[in-house]
This record gives sequence, structure tokens and C-alpha cells, in this order.
Amino acid sequence: MKRAAKHEITPLLGDQSIGLEARMSSDDHHSLRLWLRLLACSTDIETEIRKRLRASHGMTLARFDYLAQLHRHPDGLRMSALSRFLMVTGGNVTGLTDELEKDGLVQRDAEPGDRRSYRVALTAKGRKLFEKIASEHEQWVVELFGGITDAERQQLYHLLGRLRVQLSARHDTPQESPSP
Repeated sequence: MKRAAKHEITPLLGDQSIGLEARMSSDDHHSLRLWLRLLACSTDIETEIRKRLRASHGMTLARFDYLAQLHRHPDGLRMSALSRFLMVTGGNVTGLTDELEKDGLVQRDAEPGDRRSYRVALTAKGRKLFEKIASEHEQWVVELFGGITDAERQQLYHLLGRLRVQLSARHDTPQESPSP
């Protein structure tokens, strides 16, 4: 017996917490329901992480992500590469760099051989702060996924990995444009 997705999760969350999933019906394609569920989970987790970063450290998620990218690259990154990794504009990176440099968390140096380019790296203070916050961040994520078993987390990780590979392959293969 098929039931609407709304009815399947309403006892767990209530109508007000379901969001877009509340609009779903049993006639809607399962892939659409799955996509909305993934989006809702991702949004809920991101919202909780944002709240905790702000409350515990007075930090935005954008700042945390910026520091995380630099932590992965101990020799620093060109600002243009940092912009690509963060998927934001150069102006956003410049603004964050100005703030973090003023706080003593990053250092900006001219790129040797290219006077128009700058390389940004974590300072010792920035590295120490990021590592402290990253440790807390990891515990928050572990807590947020605590409602599912290790086996379920492994299965979800595996299935989402397969989906990601399939989606990546679509981007690598030229797609035909629809006919006018």
C-alpha cells in the first residue's frame, strides 16, 4: 500500500517541520521525493552548524569554510584558487581575507613572479583556532548523524557516492541540446 511521503514522516516531524516534503503526494516520482529529502537534510544540518558556529565562536560558516580550505593547503593558496574552491566571487574572498588578516588569522603575500596575484595562508594563530573549531565541528556532525546506526551511515555514504559518480560522469559527457 503506497502512502504519501507526508504521511510517512508526519508522525516524526509534524506538518510544520516538513517543509517542501509536505507538498509531496504518493503520485510524485520517488526520485523527486528523494531529492527533496536530501535537500531538507542538508539544509537542516547546515542550519544547525551555522547556529553552533555563531553561538560558540562568533564565526560564520563562510569564515569556517575559508579557514578549512587554507588548512588543507599549508603552503597557502592564490586568492583566485581559493575563490574557485569556495565557489564564491573574488570580491567575497577579498572581503573575507581583509577581515581574517585584520584578526591575525591569515597572512597575504604577493605571489612571486606575478605582482597582480596574492597567496593567502593561515598564520599560527589561525591554524590553532581552526583546529580547535574543526574538532568541535566534527563532534557536532557526529552528534547530528547519531540517530542512524554505523551500518546505515556506511550504506548512505556508499549510495550517495555512487550517485555522485554517476552525476559527475554526466558532466564529463557532452549532452545533446533539446531540439527547438
